[in-house]
Amino acid sequence: MTAAVRDIPEVGNVVRVRDRPWVVLDVTRSELATGTLAQPQNLLDLTSIEDDGFGETLRVIWEIEPGREVLRAATLPRPVAGQLDPPERLDAFLDAVRWGAIASADPRALQAPFRSGITIEDYQLDPVVRSLRSPRVNLLIADDVGLGKTIEAGLVVQELLLRHRARTVLVVCPASLTIKWRSEMAEKFGLEFRIVDQELLRELRRERGITANPWTPFPRLIVSMDWLKRARPMALFDAILPPGQATYPRPFDLLIIDEVHNVAPAGRGKYATDSQRTTAIRRLSPYFEHRLFLSATPHNGYTESFTALLELLDPQRFARGSSRPTRSCGRRWSVG
Repeated sequence: MTAAVRDIPEVGNVVRVRDRPWVVLDVTRSELATGTLAQPQNLLDLTSIEDDGFGETLRVIWEIEPGREVLRAATLPRPVAGQLDPPERLDAFLDAVRWGAIASADPRALQAPFRSGITIEDYQLDPVVRSLRSPRVNLLIADDVGLGKTIEAGLVVQELLLRHRARTVLVVCPASLTIKWRSEMAEKFGLEFRIVDQELLRELRRERGITANPWTPFPRLIVSMDWLKRARPMALFDAILPPGQATYPRPFDLLIIDEVHNVAPAGRGKYATDSQRTTAIRRLSPYFEHRLFLSATPHNGYTESFTALLELLDPQRFARGSSRPTRSCGRRWSVG
């Protein structure tokens, strides 16, 4: 770690605040008289330079931030004679850069399968290919039990992250699956997810104060359906939403709902009644650019209930009462 100084940072400096590196965008000096405060205070606008937090902003009062430091400007290392890499190694590095650049622009060159620690079946690549063909991902994956819906979702997530089409991801699933999702994303794709629950809320408030909001600090989150539908989590989510209806660009990127049939409205004849889970998802989904629904049993036998579920997925293409057919292939089928 580079040496640090305790001086007041200037615009363009790299600082460490709350154990994360930031760049100073603006410094506003206090307008109060010098004798009013024990020491002059400065308001800093910061932007994150971490890979997982790129684009995040933070506003702090510099003098009261614990553990703050200004990082000295780093310099490029000087090559030592006799320690240069051989040409073959440089060639391999340039090939890797070139392949990565191709993957960002070419929808046919997938990278996620090669960056995951799993053996992938051919059919599991279908959702990734469909996702890249569409400007916006709206997929319902209805594979049979045991065919690897979680793996398919993980491949979509990783491909979108690699192509910078998504950064923030929220997984909504039954409470019994939250730990499974976190483990599989970490072990098979190297992606860290945080579970949003009462324990995380207490932890954040101990570390960052009582106004801490669990929806903002981490780019990839997992939450259970039944915790999400409560009044307090929804109020915290409402607090970070922009005023009015959802507009472009969306504030969040990818919404994944596992066992999505649990949030479908209850079907009774010609009518579908929203449950608390349905209401919560209906409130959240318009603020996400991409949506990925997973279920082995998406249709409960009531057409109104199923079309209401599709309306949550893509309200531009589906509406309650519509009977638009879905594409099918063997035992697996999807909407998108």
